[in-house]
Amino acid sequence: MKSTAAIYPSVRVASGPCRAVGQAGGVLLTKTITASGLDTALTAALTPWHQPMARHSPAKIVLDLAVMLALGGDCLADIALLRSEPGIYGPVASDPTVSRMITRLAADPEVLTAIHAARAAARASVWARAGDQAPDHGIDAKRPLIIDVDATLVTAHSEKEQAAPTYKRGFGFHPLCAFVDHGTTGTGEPVAMLLRPGNAGSNTAADHLTVIKQALAQLPGHRPGTRPGRKILIRADAAGCTHHVVNWLTRQRLSYSLGFTLPFHTAELLEKIPAQVWAPALDADGEVRDGAWVAELTGLLDLSGWPAGMRVIARKERPHPGAQLRLTDADGHRITAFATNTTRGQLPDLELRHRRRARAEDRIRIAKDTGLTNLPLHGFAANQLWCALVELALDLTAWCQLLAFTDHDARRWEPKRLRLRLFTVPAVLTRSSRRVWLRIAEHAPWSALATTAWDRLTAPT
Repeated sequence: MKSTAAIYPSVRVASGPCRAVGQAGGVLLTKTITASGLDTALTAALTPWHQPMARHSPAKIVLDLAVMLALGGDCLADIALLRSEPGIYGPVASDPTVSRMITRLAADPEVLTAIHAARAAARASVWARAGDQAPDHGIDAKRPLIIDVDATLVTAHSEKEQAAPTYKRGFGFHPLCAFVDHGTTGTGEPVAMLLRPGNAGSNTAADHLTVIKQALAQLPGHRPGTRPGRKILIRADAAGCTHHVVNWLTRQRLSYSLGFTLPFHTAELLEKIPAQVWAPALDADGEVRDGAWVAELTGLLDLSGWPAGMRVIARKERPHPGAQLRLTDADGHRITAFATNTTRGQLPDLELRHRRRARAEDRIRIAKDTGLTNLPLHGFAANQLWCALVELALDLTAWCQLLAFTDHDARRWEPKRLRLRLFTVPAVLTRSSRRVWLRIAEHAPWSALATTAWDRLTAPT
């Protein structure tokens, strides 16, 4: 018997006037802008570039582009998504106006300084409002605030200004980024993003110091010229472990945990370590990991050219099936090492802390899902401004999660899940008692989460 029943309901489709709102969950981002004071700070910072009689301010255009990126856009024209919903996002500039504003702002290097200053002011406000949930709450030398530094490659599909061949035989850019780690309970915040040509060196000390200084400037309470102290930990891979960088970190009294390149005679050094000295390594959950051990190599290495107090800790583990061993690997084990100036703590705990630096790769993946996959503009200065917009979008998402989802797993959701579950929640605009209401559909699975988030963002401080 042949069934004639349709799998899905049969409906008729037509366009017409409707009070339904697309991307209704974006109000959580606009409210985050207000709650953080970013709108006020950015308006004041970009006042010098506000032309008389202009209908759209530079701050509003910049914020609209940041919200657009947070909602999933990847080019300037995607701002039409916001323009179609004036009831939620207000007046949004036309494409030509946006293009002219970006060209004008990109022409002045001081614009980036102004934007980053506004971000720092808003970050201080958000962290103060977050209280004991803030990344800097209760930090000290034993529990430092962690800044992860890592680089990535961004492919260019056309000959954009300063795009160049990369070490992976691609073509594009090689930005160096820094993120504040929120730990296992949250995501993270971008605090620096240095756009570089594709042929920029991986271990360029000057670039690493530039990014670290920019990252420190974003931290609440940091004053230029002061020494942050051991309550700030800088994590990076071996590209950041150069003499110049480590010397600077030592002078600033910063804590560090940096990947360390082992010498060619590593196998001979490891033979000098008694078997009982190797301590079992820990997995991501803090449990003993089978087939992995850690030991200190400091006394076996010539570290005379490095600052005093530097320690080198090695990890050996059985390689995964199919993994290729390297010249520095020994006795069938994969050997890695890192350098740190932390004097307290068990070796497995220090090694686990360093290995959690891999969360920086998650932050970079999130950045690429928020506009960094492709730099859409031709000029290098314009793409630097685009990177600042990506940072703003990432800030808004992280701040929204920090303030609104403190007791929910949404605190750790990545952009794709946020967009699917919250930012596209169905809603309609209604008027009642001389007020405009955004009524979220009750049948939406995460409608209660969206309304709770709104209440928290609008609660008085």
